[in-house]
Amino acid sequence: MDYFQGTVDYVISPDLRDNVNVSIALQRPLIVKGEPGTGKTLLAHAIAKGLNKPFYIWNIKSTTKAKEGLYVYDTVQRLNDARFGEGDVSDIKQYIKLGKLGEAFDADEQVVLLIDEIDKADIEFPNDLLNELDEMSFYIPETKQTIKAKTRPIVIITSNSEKELPDPFLRRCIFHYIEFPDEELMRSIVKVHYPDIEAKLLHEALRKFYWIRQFDTLRKKPSTSELIDWLQALIVGGISQKKLEKELPFVGALLKKKEDIDTLDKTGKGHYAYNNSQRTRDVY
Repeated sequence: MDYFQGTVDYVISPDLRDNVNVSIALQRPLIVKGEPGTGKTLLAHAIAKGLNKPFYIWNIKSTTKAKEGLYVYDTVQRLNDARFGEGDVSDIKQYIKLGKLGEAFDADEQVVLLIDEIDKADIEFPNDLLNELDEMSFYIPETKQTIKAKTRPIVIITSNSEKELPDPFLRRCIFHYIEFPDEELMRSIVKVHYPDIEAKLLHEALRKFYWIRQFDTLRKKPSTSELIDWLQALIVGGISQKKLEKELPFVGALLKKKEDIDTLDKTGKGHYAYNNSQRTRDVY
């Protein structure tokens, strides 16, 4: 059995690593939840890279239907061909295009399939995939053809908890909630991106970062990805640890809501290295 241990550019906790490997061993989809910016989507990329397997991604939108992941029958193109005499319209197979789930089933080798942000779709969407994910096959009535997985794909499903997933669907999956990294783990994550960052600067930046995250009234707490962007801004801007102790420069890289910046202003702590006109430009 393939065993995932992480990659050099994806720091993984022991619990998450174990659940990934349980999912692979039991051949069940892994549902990953966690607040935005905790690396849910990047996990699937890392698994594909770490196990050296092809990677497929099915990005879910509010309008996505389960059948689209299996196949699409292009009736419009067939009608146009019939009207204008292009191609053999009796050959329906040429108008059948496999979706990402269908491609993963049809692949000659095991692949990693990411179903990203499943909770964006209609509430019935997960239930519509129950049989296909269980049996790893589906039927195309237009061609009377059954597509069955040659090797069962490694399926990673992410959710931002916008909607509750149905119990029958959850029973067929392994579940993991990615807790927000503590300071020690976050330090390791940062070192992957900035191995040469000055230790005192990193210490002070993390102190400020977790201080900001403590405010429960924030509409959008800064995530890991925003910390990485902020650190890059500090490095490029030549901000020293001593200056960071007194100021909070480039706060627009961390906070993306005016109300959240106002929350910090009301604390009376720190000095922010931007003026009112910069706030208008930097915060959306």
